[in-house]
Amino acid sequence: MMNNRQLADTFTLIANLCEIKGEVIYVILAYRKASENLMTLGREASEYWKEGKLREIPGVGKAIAEKIDELLTTGKLEFLEKLKAEIPASLADWLQVPGLGPKKIALIWKTLEITALADLEAAAKNGKLRDLPGMGAKSETAILEGIASLARRSGRIPLGRAYPLAQEICRTLKKVKGVVDAQPAGSLRRMRPTVGDLDILVAAKDSAAVMEAFVNLPGVSRVLGKGETKSSLEFTDGVRAQVWVHPPEKFGTALQYATGSKDHNVQLRQIALAKGLSLSEHSLTKTKGKGEILCSTEEEVYKTLGLPWIPPELREDRGEVQAARADKLPKLIEVKDIRADLQTHSTWSDGKLSMLEMAQAAAKRGIKVIAFTDHSASLGVTGGLKMEDHKKQAAEIRKIQKQLGDSILVLHASEVEIKADGTLDYPDEFLATLDLVLASMHTSLRQPRDKVTQRMINAIRNPHVDIIGHPTGRLIPEREGADLDMEAVLQAAAESGVAMEINASPYRLDLEDIYARRAKELGIPISINTDSHSEEDFDMLPFGVATARRAWLTKDDVINCWSAKKLLSWLEKRG
Repeated sequence: MMNNRQLADTFTLIANLCEIKGEVIYVILAYRKASENLMTLGREASEYWKEGKLREIPGVGKAIAEKIDELLTTGKLEFLEKLKAEIPASLADWLQVPGLGPKKIALIWKTLEITALADLEAAAKNGKLRDLPGMGAKSETAILEGIASLARRSGRIPLGRAYPLAQEICRTLKKVKGVVDAQPAGSLRRMRPTVGDLDILVAAKDSAAVMEAFVNLPGVSRVLGKGETKSSLEFTDGVRAQVWVHPPEKFGTALQYATGSKDHNVQLRQIALAKGLSLSEHSLTKTKGKGEILCSTEEEVYKTLGLPWIPPELREDRGEVQAARADKLPKLIEVKDIRADLQTHSTWSDGKLSMLEMAQAAAKRGIKVIAFTDHSASLGVTGGLKMEDHKKQAAEIRKIQKQLGDSILVLHASEVEIKADGTLDYPDEFLATLDLVLASMHTSLRQPRDKVTQRMINAIRNPHVDIIGHPTGRLIPEREGADLDMEAVLQAAAESGVAMEINASPYRLDLEDIYARRAKELGIPISINTDSHSEEDFDMLPFGVATARRAWLTKDDVINCWSAKKLLSWLEKRG
């Protein structure tokens, strides 16, 4: 039976083929929303189906429910088969090529009668695209660059997909009798934006019960190997996971070794050798004579080496070992430090809940300040607000603030589009009336580097812009961000005092950690926001905080950790 990932992929394919066909935008958006809702659903859609409650899934109306029913009943969808007879399914892959939109895809396919990506690349290399209507040598070059960009993607799993699955695996294995601990390792524990396979380490004396529980996890499509100390498998959505079982007394060295990074571990082994020790995944041993030091926790490993425990997010050999030796590791920001969410969306644009419902959901999670940054007018597909709409929204905010009392402060804001020509969607005199202005780019991200950089700098220099939202506009793994000259962008931000956002969506995590750390060096304020469009989206906050931790940020570096009074004072001074 199809799982949520397979159902979501089906509706994404339908949306992509409809887009190439030229269907109206509302039809395409309906399928994309169905896909998105299925991916964020807390239970399998098949469970709703068995209960006859498919219509209770958010965003699933009669037509979508009927299609889900057909897919779960037969494993196929007649509507999709007919669509694929009209539009070759392989063309959907072309939409992943940066700079190649549905109209160009349809034009190339119909004119040159090619459907394979390899044939598209060959046509571009042979100069066959430049003479097509509306295209030219620049378009041809851009398509070749886009194909090269697509090839660079590694097929790694976005953190937002990997992390919940790894946590669920660990929860299941911790229930096995005799298990002392179970933890994810590798790049997942270091909270990198994407990961390869899932590595899980378990502390237990007896491995047999652990291995049995592991290979019988829900959603396993095949077992790739099962042994005494290691087993590996593949889930139905293609994600692979492996588990290692170590004796509890050796779990600390095993977890430290498996977490990495490789370069961080090299540094630790050098310190160990200088102390007459050899560090392996099993233990620390004396290089002269016999003797083994067993470590049940990571803290013991680092203490034996004369170091404080180094948080996993820092273990990238970016100076963390040197800082630890000098006792200069920062006290990293934590989720509990966040008091404000300064990018959220409601039903005034493309959000799923009213402002009151969103504010109540945020307050329930301990948030003290919420800014509603519903989209501005030019981003039409999101139902962006015209200036006159903002007057009505402001009136509603005043009304709900009375209902909410002191539980949470509601700010009237906007996510204002940075248009392709570098101007903002609203005039300055209107921007001055908002409590907060967050400016973002969503379109024309493939502009040449100098043009898109200047476009961003123009927004940064606008005196009414307070925060730059998801600066590069990337979507993991589908879309690379804009080719910004980040040093020039950050220098401009340092001069203007504008805050740069770390967008907590695991499919954005933008600003990247390396640039967030550079922003810290330049004294640029950072804002960590969930970009929530639903109540569940507020729970993405830990991903944004993890990115900030990878950037060595403390709570003092992040404006969302400030009191409401300090935040309002900062906004007032910015004008």
